[in-house]
Amino acid sequence: MLNWVNQFNIFCLLDNNNYQFGTPAFDLMLAVGVKDQIILDSSIDFNALKNFSVQHNDWLFGHFNYPSKKKDEFDFPPAYFFIPEIRIVQKGNSIEIFSTTTDPQEIFRAIDSTTTEINENNTSIIDTQAAISKKEYLEKIESLQQHIQLGDCYEINFCQNFYATEVNIDPVSFYHQLQKISPNPFAAFYKLNEKYCICSSPERFIRKNGSTIISQPIKGTSKRVTHDKSKDEESKNYLMESTKEKSENVMIVDLVRNDFGKICSEGSVQVKELFQIYSFPNVHQMISTIEGQVSTEIHWTEIVDACFPMGSMTGAPKKKVMELIDHYENMPRGIFSGSIGYVTPEQDFDFNVVIRSLFYNKPQKYLSFKAGGGITSQSNPELEYQESLIKVNALKKILEG
Repeated sequence: MLNWVNQFNIFCLLDNNNYQFGTPAFDLMLAVGVKDQIILDSSIDFNALKNFSVQHNDWLFGHFNYPSKKKDEFDFPPAYFFIPEIRIVQKGNSIEIFSTTTDPQEIFRAIDSTTTEINENNTSIIDTQAAISKKEYLEKIESLQQHIQLGDCYEINFCQNFYATEVNIDPVSFYHQLQKISPNPFAAFYKLNEKYCICSSPERFIRKNGSTIISQPIKGTSKRVTHDKSKDEESKNYLMESTKEKSENVMIVDLVRNDFGKICSEGSVQVKELFQIYSFPNVHQMISTIEGQVSTEIHWTEIVDACFPMGSMTGAPKKKVMELIDHYENMPRGIFSGSIGYVTPEQDFDFNVVIRSLFYNKPQKYLSFKAGGGITSQSNPELEYQESLIKVNALKKILEG
């Protein structure tokens, strides 16, 4: 299916890699081809998106960029959504194919007759560069901590960028390898006219199911030591007991509760999980789950508008830290720390947080990936730097052969 779908200009593949976060709506869902679309190319206009959604009342797939004054280096529009010509859903041993333009049996035969071979050998080792030096990274962390000490903010998410030029990669092969070494519950393989987002995210931004919405922010990371069970348990216990990680996490929980309070029924916002530790292939993560109830009169775009961008990738207070992010980060985020997901005709939806992701512009032979973390007054700049490297470890492993 991966080899078959890459012939199309636009597609969105969502894969939960068999994680059971609540009751999953599917194991894998692929949206292919464009029946209709909306391109928000100057800003995220939620009213325009709402009108498009109401007019069509159909499945939507697409993305939101992180909102910034800086232009996205990959030219992904600030927001883009499409109604697919073909939708394929896998759940357990069942495959369903939906299409209004092509006979589903014909689609199945086309996929079934496509080669299953994926070349996992890189033709060359790709050496990536950091956009800022370690020295500059540490200096920026110290400057941000001065803002915290002055009371400008309480916590801020700061990210650094890695990139490579004049490179050729096979996006299908890269996605396949990434899911083998770092399968995560909110993975996505997204193509928009020869530009790719290859995502292995562990984080959900927000999901709506009926009248219930949930957000599951991640704040708190420790490294997996998979070859040594006792050391791996030590790393997990450190995260579980860390007052610094808990203080980061609870700030974002409060921010999400505040965002939910704008659109949820009074008294319905609850913290269902606080400081829960989840283990993924490369890292342990501290995740909290916030839940609320929304009226049927509130459109899905209004829910996202109230909560986007997510607190885990901004900080608190959100408006001020977004100004600081624009000032201190030297590269635009683009889709990174934005969101990819889907919306049903019933206005249920699920959106991830785009982290642990590679971005590739095929015509320009350019790729990049980003990583960072939440900075507080208690943060150790050196440890924050090392944590950012841990988060991109899986991506670097594949690129460096």
